[in-house]
Amino acid sequence: MTQDTTPAAARATASGTRWGATPEDGGRWRFGLWAPSAREVALWLDGAETPMQRGDDGFWSLSAKADAGQEYGFVIDGERRPDPAARRQSGDVHGTSVLCDPAARQWRAGWNGRAWDEAVIYEMHVGTFTAQGTFKAAAKKMQQLADLGITAIEIMPVGQWQGARGWGYDGVLPYAPHPAYGTPEEMQDMVETAQAAGLMVILDVVYNHFGPDGAYLHAYAPEFFDEERHTPWGAAIDFTKPAVREFFIENALYWLRDYRLDGLRLDAVHQIIDPSPHHVLVELGERVQALGFERPVHLITEDERNEPELRDTGLYAASWNDDYHHAVHTALTGENEGYYAPFAHDPIGDLVLALTRGHVEEGQPRHGRETRRGRPASHLPWTGFVNSNQTHDQVGNRALGDRLITLADPRGVEVAHAMLLTAPFIPMLFMGEEAGETAPFLFFCDHDGELARLTREGRAREFKDFLSFGEEVPDPNAMETFERSRPFQGDPERMAHWRDLTRRLLGLRAERIVPCMKSGRAGPARVTRTGPRALSACWPFAAGNIVMQVNLGSPPDTPLPPEPQDIAIGDPAIDPFAFSLTVSSH
Repeated sequence: MTQDTTPAAARATASGTRWGATPEDGGRWRFGLWAPSAREVALWLDGAETPMQRGDDGFWSLSAKADAGQEYGFVIDGERRPDPAARRQSGDVHGTSVLCDPAARQWRAGWNGRAWDEAVIYEMHVGTFTAQGTFKAAAKKMQQLADLGITAIEIMPVGQWQGARGWGYDGVLPYAPHPAYGTPEEMQDMVETAQAAGLMVILDVVYNHFGPDGAYLHAYAPEFFDEERHTPWGAAIDFTKPAVREFFIENALYWLRDYRLDGLRLDAVHQIIDPSPHHVLVELGERVQALGFERPVHLITEDERNEPELRDTGLYAASWNDDYHHAVHTALTGENEGYYAPFAHDPIGDLVLALTRGHVEEGQPRHGRETRRGRPASHLPWTGFVNSNQTHDQVGNRALGDRLITLADPRGVEVAHAMLLTAPFIPMLFMGEEAGETAPFLFFCDHDGELARLTREGRAREFKDFLSFGEEVPDPNAMETFERSRPFQGDPERMAHWRDLTRRLLGLRAERIVPCMKSGRAGPARVTRTGPRALSACWPFAAGNIVMQVNLGSPPDTPLPPEPQDIAIGDPAIDPFAFSLTVSSH
């Protein structure tokens, strides 16, 4: 077999989308599947089988007369399988696929997008965000989020997985919106409703692994994987193969183009290992840029390595900054187990570093860590870091799904909330956080039989480094675990107080802080420790300075002279938990 060495970008330009079913002129559809190990592949279309033609590169293709809505699949060496790039399924991940053309959407109104420095992100899980758990129900709450000052929603993965419930990271059909949430058209409706309210829509996508149930590529395209290398989720994907790269790059372009999304958050890119001279993530960013969207499109990574490389290319806007989260969390809770250990040694000192440089760990030796992590990243813009006090990971990956407000002094959590929403980084809230939600967000799934047992046992093993959690781990497969994870169940009075605080902070951000940020950085941040658990920060911009005083457990040793304040929580001169912010103009 000869390998296709044509550059991926040139192939895509010449032949269009290679994976899946795409409409052509004259009522025909082109079907494509990479199955280099298969001896025979046929298209199954509404009960009839038609042999497909194999190319030298292992792609099987066929053009056939068909209509949207027809069911189809691929018969591979006698076994009928769904299309791994199906845009829609007739049922679960094991059944037939359905011809669907999301690109045919007629959008009711235009959308020019928003600049990245305006981003205030709201991470949302569609299945628990509303009682109905659907795109249609979520759409009805978009204006409420916009009224609070949120400017972007980030949707946890929607690529279809087996079962009804889940976080989305076990998807096996990454092109097909999960049917429990609704149809492709209903997802597009939600996107348009959000954008009409001024909200960007970012989708979390998983390109580092497939889920454990229904990933048939393992069987008929073992070349898709590198069996010599494993990730926490199984055999690693082999990104050196052109067809493999194309599967994921086409997916990114598909979501951005056909669903008019404003960006993507790429999950765990540290597990996307590619020794190729041109890394697949760089090519992905270049291909997105080459489409020439008339609106800004923002790519975000999750990268445990603290590497600035992708952001340095200019193709990626930002990366999730767990360092900031860990410093805030340990400062407020005192937790020191597992991955919190290095940050528990001096959390206020780490917070000073995070507010000054972005990342805390930049390759220097660290107390409680055997190996060094990260490289210097302070040259990046402050908007290159997505900061958070809570995320689906940091809440849901606790044994009991505890939110920060249930673990720390509530006043301290308010101060941390204010610090997050007014610093000139990109803030991100986890759904319910804007309202001081106390209900947990637990890990849940919908597996059967042996896989359900293995998931329960594996979940319990995850917490061996966190002795304080005890041995009680809720059953991820239980419906009760899912239902307990719905937000907006708290005390109405407290939630009203928190929503008002969020609205005031984000109002100040929009009116004073973002214009300052847009004027351009005018020097390095000046962040100093003013006491054992207090700090002062100043970020200089061409239009003025953003000056912040923060107490996270005690007032400063020497109170600073009083200054006019744009917003305050308590008195920073005397209160153990206090916050003040001043935006000065030049």
